[in-house]
Amino acid sequence: MFGRLLRRALSVMAGPRPVVLSGPSGAGKSTLLKMLMKEFEGVFGFSVSHTTRKPRPGEVNGKDYHYVSREVMQAGISNGEFIEHAEFSGNLYGTSKAAVQEVQARNLICILDIEMQGVKSIKKTDLNPIYISIQPPSMDILEKRLRDRKTESEESLQKRLHAASVDLEISKEPGLFDVVIVNDSLDDAYIELKGALIEEIQTVQGSTKA
Repeated sequence: MFGRLLRRALSVMAGPRPVVLSGPSGAGKSTLLKMLMKEFEGVFGFSVSHTTRKPRPGEVNGKDYHYVSREVMQAGISNGEFIEHAEFSGNLYGTSKAAVQEVQARNLICILDIEMQGVKSIKKTDLNPIYISIQPPSMDILEKRLRDRKTESEESLQKRLHAASVDLEISKEPGLFDVVIVNDSLDDAYIELKGALIEEIQTVQGSTKA
């Protein structure tokens, strides 16, 4: 019994490397992710984060985020159930161990959409992901993208812009990210993202065929 469990644990650890995708809201992470998962169906698994913020129109609980109360999330953090967690714009965000393990157990590349604080937390673990930063061409363009969404109050928008400015500065830290993609052209950014992940993609595709 123990040998079987050990072999299973080793096979999960030996699976494809997870991908940590980070960048400010409005940089285009979600769009690039959708393109990636559409082209490579059955290769990626999205690690669904937890958050205490309210769902936006069209968002689905369990798909976009696990929407929970602050009390529930803080209890989970205290119990050591999260790989990383951070507070952003007054709300908690975090990635649970269970969410990552569920994806890895299916031999899929686990995608983690993580805030900058979370990136630094994961750096302290043995997860060994590929770190990719998605960035806007400029703060002016980022502000326009966020305003065009019409989902933010002015106060919330200013908080996001301030946080984005801080995060972009932190992202310049040497060795923090393996790949930095400036999303000026969506098509070019996607080609760059795909290129950074092609080896892992081919590994999963090869093992699936085998």
